[in-house]
Amino acid sequence: MVKLESLKKSNQFQKTLKEKKIHSDFFSIFASKNFYTPKHKTNLLISFVMKKKIGNAVKRNKIRRKLKAIVQKLLKKRGAISRDYTYIVFGKSNAYIQKQKILMPLMENSFNKIKIK
Repeated sequence: MVKLESLKKSNQFQKTLKEKKIHSDFFSIFASKNFYTPKHKTNLLISFVMKKKIGNAVKRNKIRRKLKAIVQKLLKKRGAISRDYTYIVFGKSNAYIQKQKILMPLMENSFNKIKIK
């Protein structure tokens, strides 16, 4: 099973934010080729970030949990998300209202675009 491993240091975030990026109304995804190895080979390097301007902690955590659940479902689909990349997913306030069924294909398309670029 693939586990999600979060980025820890600010230089990891800075490197990832300078590379590829894809924006939608519900989230933004930043990606870069893996520049350091995860603790286990099967882990996916991904962080979920929310701005403090987006509601209170309850709202931010719900958006984060929703996006994380979508990523975990996509990992079960073979080839939906490449493990060769390090990702940062910025959630937006519109994702709070939107259903997971609508967000899932959008996120899958975004991860596919990153692989193609």
